[in-house]
Amino acid sequence: MTSTNSPKLDPLATADSQETLNSEIQDISTTYEQRVKADPKQEETQPRLNYPPYRSSLLRHPTKDLHHTDPETIELHSPAFGHRDVHQLESDLTIQHNGEPLGERIVIRGRVLDGNGRPVRNQLIEVWQANASGRYIHKRDQHPAPIDPNFSGVGRAITGDDGTYEFTTIKPAPYPWKNHHNAWRPAHVHFSLFGTDFTQRMITQMYFPGDPLFALDPIYQSITDQKARDRLVATYDHSITSHEWNTGYRWDIILTGSQQTWMEEEDHDHS
Repeated sequence: MTSTNSPKLDPLATADSQETLNSEIQDISTTYEQRVKADPKQEETQPRLNYPPYRSSLLRHPTKDLHHTDPETIELHSPAFGHRDVHQLESDLTIQHNGEPLGERIVIRGRVLDGNGRPVRNQLIEVWQANASGRYIHKRDQHPAPIDPNFSGVGRAITGDDGTYEFTTIKPAPYPWKNHHNAWRPAHVHFSLFGTDFTQRMITQMYFPGDPLFALDPIYQSITDQKARDRLVATYDHSITSHEWNTGYRWDIILTGSQQTWMEEEDHDHS
């Protein structure tokens, strides 16, 4: 018997199966591991620009030579934030509406560091994420999961003198996307970091430990080195939890050096 509530297949989704993607991912991983074993200098710490299992990766980076531009001209049209512009309450994504959002309340805490372990102070961090049902507040997100009227999924914070940041939010759920048939993204939170000006924006994603979708996700797997992938996964930290209130995760972001946190090519997709 077929349920009348079964989701309809998206005609725009590729017909490739998850098994096809798994095979492609495994082939790339095996080839990479063999190459690094033969020559450790071939170790990759950043994602490949073109990663075939991630079907649209070719469209997500420049394909022509880059040209210098005047950063001052760009900054004339960009917002600028001071300490008074980013309110402390903006880092709590659970208090932005009239009611309590649904889901597991969590606190994410960490430090932003440079390649030498020094704190990066006064760093503007923005986060955005899906809700506890795996749904974004976005017109392009139309999959049949409920929208939470008490959760928008966006927040901001500025790092302290020791590089520390903290967000209170709801743990997001996995959600489907259109890379291939029955494709699901692991639960994650997007992080955007700004340097000394708005031409230095960097974007990355934080994942949660033990997610069974890691092995199936071509975005996560596009970082071919396991040590580099691990740097995107937060650590559960019971010292960050609060009695009968929230669980806690710790995630440090390293901006430069061999231990640098992966940063994605900037685009406007919310995957």
